Amino acid sequence: MIENTNWTQFFNQQKCQPYYEQLTKQVEEARNSHATIFPPSNQVFTAFELTPINEIKVVILGQDPYHGLGQANGLSFSVSKGQKIPPSLRNIYKELALEYEDFETPKHGDLSSWAEQGVLLLNAVLTVEEGKANSHKDYGWHTFTDNAIKYINENTKDVVFILWGAFAQKKEVLIDLTRHSVLKSVHPSPLSARRGFFGCNHFKMANQILESKGKTKVNWYLP
Repeated sequence: MIENTNWTQFFNQQKCQPYYEQLTKQVEEARNSHATIFPPSNQVFTAFELTPINEIKVVILGQDPYHGLGQANGLSFSVSKGQKIPPSLRNIYKELALEYEDFETPKHGDLSSWAEQGVLLLNAVLTVEEGKANSHKDYGWHTFTDNAIKYINENTKDVVFILWGAFAQKKEVLIDLTRHSVLKSVHPSPLSARRGFFGCNHFKMANQILESKGKTKVNWYLP
């Protein structure tokens, strides 16, 4: 286990690498152009700010930020309060209602309370141009977030990685299954949710694994 409780060591390691300089340059150039980039610069690393390395219990991996105005807030699958709940998140709520009979579907999509309990809500790409999904996928973010997964893998123990969809499941090769647990299903997108996401029971299963390792459960109910 690493001694520090935050991500400083990891970020310092990345900043020394050539890819990171190129990545930050491209994002800066995109923001200085006429394009609108999401999330705002002060929210790009929200997932890391809300979930210290030594508090991670669960990792839920997304692909890239929402590309609609005001949606992306630096947490995978999450949107800030006041924003319309996206379809994939609606399906996540439906699955929670299947697993927990008394789960009340929130009227918002803010998942920050999960992040504050040790659920790292990590997108593989951390910025996007408005209206253009995956527009920053070649900037170098995959190197950054793959390195983050490797860092978690090497410096923590008994983390539950939740991988929804083929894209997320490709990241399983970065995870030592003798140290951590992996839960997999199809993506909660409306295109695939009925092919195995509904009924996957991942939220209960994650808590069962955490309890078996002597860790406290995640309260999936949202305030």
